[in-house]
Amino acid sequence: MKPILQITNLSISFPKGNQENQVVHNISFKLKKNKILGIVGESGSGKSVTSLAIMGLLPKQKAKITGEILFQNKMISGLTENDFRSIRGNKIAMIFQEPMSSLNPSLTCGYQVLEVLLEHTNLNKKEAEKEVLSLFKKVKLPRAEQIFKQYPHQISGGQKQRVMIAMAIACKPDILIADEPTTALDVTVQKEIILLLKELQQETEMSILFITHDLALISEIADDVLVMYQGNIVEKGTVKKVFLKPENAYTKALILSKPRLDKRIKTLPTITDLLKTENTSGFTEKTITKKQRIDRLQKIYEKNPILEITNLATYFTSKNNVVKAVDNISLQLYKGETLGLVGESGCGKTTLGRTIMGLEKATKGNVWYQGKDITKLHKKERKKLAKDIQIIFQDPYSSLNPRVLVGEAILEPMEVHKLYKSKKERQEKVFEILEKVGLQMEHYYRYPHEFSGGQRQRIGIARTIALLPKIIICDESVSALDVSVQAQVLNLLNDLKEDFGFTYIFISHDLAVVKHMADQLAVMNKGKLEEIKDADQIYINPKKEYTKSLIDAIPKGL
Repeated sequence: MKPILQITNLSISFPKGNQENQVVHNISFKLKKNKILGIVGESGSGKSVTSLAIMGLLPKQKAKITGEILFQNKMISGLTENDFRSIRGNKIAMIFQEPMSSLNPSLTCGYQVLEVLLEHTNLNKKEAEKEVLSLFKKVKLPRAEQIFKQYPHQISGGQKQRVMIAMAIACKPDILIADEPTTALDVTVQKEIILLLKELQQETEMSILFITHDLALISEIADDVLVMYQGNIVEKGTVKKVFLKPENAYTKALILSKPRLDKRIKTLPTITDLLKTENTSGFTEKTITKKQRIDRLQKIYEKNPILEITNLATYFTSKNNVVKAVDNISLQLYKGETLGLVGESGCGKTTLGRTIMGLEKATKGNVWYQGKDITKLHKKERKKLAKDIQIIFQDPYSSLNPRVLVGEAILEPMEVHKLYKSKKERQEKVFEILEKVGLQMEHYYRYPHEFSGGQRQRIGIARTIALLPKIIICDESVSALDVSVQAQVLNLLNDLKEDFGFTYIFISHDLAVVKHMADQLAVMNKGKLEEIKDADQIYINPKKEYTKSLIDAIPKGL
């Protein structure tokens, strides 16, 4: 049987000054009919740009494309924009990573799917509306009639992604390209979307090209997989073969650098380190024994807590509606501990972190730090507290001023809190901190846009530790990073914890990451604390159904 999509010797390059920057190098692969092909690789590997070339969405005046893209045995790589319109959305559809930027905020969800049907089918408006409601039910959207009339900002992230899927399958395409469709979603929502795509694929017999940087996720959905690295295909085969018997060093490194659920690893192997060893065979995994862990925790818990939260609540009121974001929470945090805080989006974990910081006002309850209830501090006292309790945000780019040199951004909080005697002394401290987080002295004089995502996260960490805080709240600080960069940042956070004696509250929806980092684990659901216990014990024996569902939803790999 002929493949539905065949890529032969595809190369893609973009002009860079007087030269050309080649981002995809002579790749070839086939997508079979009624099959799911996974493309795995990190940022910059060329996977998304390949999918955009298939969709005819690369700018013709800038992108130079050579090679062949055959769809149903017909060449489509040289088609005009007009010809592509009859294929795009109709024969080949795409789900993008971020539905909020793909959906029009000024149009209702129903109308946006309706538009696709009116453009590509012969249905009249009434028939098309009926079909949209049918599609909404097919993608398991609750209250289909209500969501039809709602705008994107009025529904959740998982619901927005379902609207995007409804739009993509509206014309019963032969091929669906899903580009990182679950990256920003909770594990439970991610699992639902994966199951939904598999169901739709079996029902409609469409072929799916599923793009992600998560190999474990690919193992749950794909039949075949190809691994991309720096614009090249380095390995391909069935999911079972690539997963259980990887041949390429990069594929092995991708698998090894993920946090493990079955054991505690002292230092996560990074892809850079693994590629240095001969085909990763020279790598030795250092694990933390049960006894080492118990001894360490005993020393931590024999002291008084550094932070104590009692019956804390943070409510938001709007139009006679009260949202109980944080609802009667009590917990203790000890010096040198990492408290993992997990739960789905909207469970209140970020609001809890912000209330501890004083960025949100507590409705009731207490947060005790060094003998004081910090929910009742005056402005002057709160400024002093900001030195002791700091936060690392999910997106360092939005928390850094694009017009301020990176070094000056790190130095600024030192000046505000009058640390050290002179600017020269502060600068020397910034140089030290930059090196501590794996950057160089010359990076002081660069701007945020000159760095990669992983480097920017290191800058965000450098800025946070510049004040030598006692407690650091990490709010989804690695969720937007590739597997290898994530491993580097997690190792860095653990190293800094040992060097400076930091105490962390580690907030994330990625339970595998939290399991790697946390000593104690607090599970939140709808503003309340479901359970709080030793992290390993919760994973082995979760008491609540909600916690079990979170753990069951983690992609485990083969």
